[in-house]
Amino acid sequence: MTKMPRRPAVIALTLLAHAYAPPARADMTLMSADIADGQIVTTDQVLDGFGCAGSNMAPSLSWDGAPEGTQSFVVTAYDPDAPTGSGWWHWSVFNIPAEITSLPEGSGSPEHPLPSGAIAARNDFSRNDFGGFCPPVGDEPHHYVFTVYAMPQAALPLDETASGAMVGYYTNSGSLARASITAVFGR
Repeated sequence: MTKMPRRPAVIALTLLAHAYAPPARADMTLMSADIADGQIVTTDQVLDGFGCAGSNMAPSLSWDGAPEGTQSFVVTAYDPDAPTGSGWWHWSVFNIPAEITSLPEGSGSPEHPLPSGAIAARNDFSRNDFGGFCPPVGDEPHHYVFTVYAMPQAALPLDETASGAMVGYYTNSGSLARASITAVFGR
């Protein structure tokens, strides 16, 4: 005797899965007046140190399109090309209140403090601010990925001693949506 496939059960399970599926992710966008996707950065974002002579300023960033349920934002700057075996965290700011949708150039500096409640994690220079770009001389140009993440919680369970990698763990495992710009710089 040949058994018939249990199509009604498969259809019911498929409909049930769709009924409980998370809503579609919003189309977030990240913009900047200071950096552009695929373009070389100016000396404003270059480190002042390690043989580089730049202004060491975070670029201006603004974003929109966060999905419903966003309670906070996280902004990171990461160099996957750094010769460390694990990349380089230049900047991680978390617990940015949901009503904030932009950071001015130089955010985190005394002239432009972070929004109330936002925290800068420790970057790979062991500082709690933006660390500019300074790839090794002769390397191919490095890619600097700026990403904003929409988070479902108002605050991550971290403080200023957290590393960029720890912030990355929370964002990559729990964000509602994200948007990125990848700038380029070499020497």
